[in-house]
Amino acid sequence: MAVHSESTKTCASCGREMQWRAKWAKNWDAVKYCSDACRTRGVTTQDRELERTILTLLANRAATSTICPSDAARAIGGEEWRDLMEPARRAARRLVVAGEVDITQRGQVVDPSTAKGPIRIRRHRA
Repeated sequence: MAVHSESTKTCASCGREMQWRAKWAKNWDAVKYCSDACRTRGVTTQDRELERTILTLLANRAATSTICPSDAARAIGGEEWRDLMEPARRAARRLVVAGEVDITQRGQVVDPSTAKGPIRIRRHRA
């Protein structure tokens, strides 16, 4: 059995790391989403707006500052911002993959695929 040279990818919707699976052997190069839920959800205009908002909020702060995903959710959602928390976290994970931001907990960069609990977002530092 051949081992695929690229054993991990990132989901285009949620930004989490996907591991190679035998059921994807025939079409691994075409696999974009980690689950049926992510395939159905895709990336919406609201998701792109959250990404732009995160980058704008960070650009308007000091280079060492961080934001909470709720800052972006509040900027877009107003009174209904709580429904945008998970989409804001997904947007942040996609921005990590793009190399734009880092996700931190207690000041330390964490793996966005496995981070649980409160997170902060900061500009990527080389």
